[in-house]
Amino acid sequence: MATHRFIPTHWHNVLGTRPSALEVASGDLIVTETIDANGWDKHGDKVATGPNPMNGPIFVQGAMPGDSLKVEIIRMTPTRPTGWTRASLAANVVDPEDVRTLPARDRATWLIDLAASTVRLENPPNGLEHLVLPLEPMIGCFGVAPALGQAFSTATSAENGGNMDYRGFGPGATVWLPVAVEGALFFLGDCHAIQGDGEIVGTGVETSYEIEFRLTVEKARLHVWPRGENAEAIFTVGNARPLDQALQHATTEMLRWLETDYGLDKVAASHLLGQVVRYEVGNVYDPAYTMVCKVEKRWLPPKG
Repeated sequence: MATHRFIPTHWHNVLGTRPSALEVASGDLIVTETIDANGWDKHGDKVATGPNPMNGPIFVQGAMPGDSLKVEIIRMTPTRPTGWTRASLAANVVDPEDVRTLPARDRATWLIDLAASTVRLENPPNGLEHLVLPLEPMIGCFGVAPALGQAFSTATSAENGGNMDYRGFGPGATVWLPVAVEGALFFLGDCHAIQGDGEIVGTGVETSYEIEFRLTVEKARLHVWPRGENAEAIFTVGNARPLDQALQHATTEMLRWLETDYGLDKVAASHLLGQVVRYEVGNVYDPAYTMVCKVEKRWLPPKG
């Protein structure tokens, strides 16, 4: 298994069938540097345009439609000492009559202290002078090329992943994406220093990162929506609008997973999910919303 240092020279605002920028073997490790959601790099230079310019695509040898691409997020290190957010809630997360009272969506700068693993506003408003938040790295947008030669904007998400903005996509997480084209064609970018559930200001703390991850092909592991796990739980991801449709996709994928890998029939899976399921919100700002269906591993039967 090799380690690749991937230095992109151009970026993509779609996830689709594009010429590969790097070819790797299944199981290889990749280290790369991302730029932020509007195209600023680690030096503060604007090298691409938004939304969410992606590194890639990476062609993974042996990946074919019907397989699954396993993505292990090993390390994420910020590469500059600042990030940015918007200074107002998004209009779609407050009551319509309150939209006119929202402040301007100005850009706010945040200071990233890598030694202390903290994040704070550079010019905090009254009441937030002492607000210091933990550094919680996450990948906002990543995925594989969709089927049928389609190209999906990095502003949205679908079965192939995309701009899901789920806080759980950080170091220590493993994600499985359904492969729809030869080589999978993996893209990633749009990393955050921290973000609340839903990305309800339209951003996390947007910044640039060095990311270390591993890509592995799992043959004939058929699934429809992204799946993931961390040390404590397994989870499935649904992307759609309205929000209840995203929840339906995530729940259906979890039901399939419990049946195929854990041997539960629909009655048993219903009892389990009915009492222990947890739902988390990924993105409620972009064209497709993201819902996550989560089950802690302590409640699962043995696999097989």
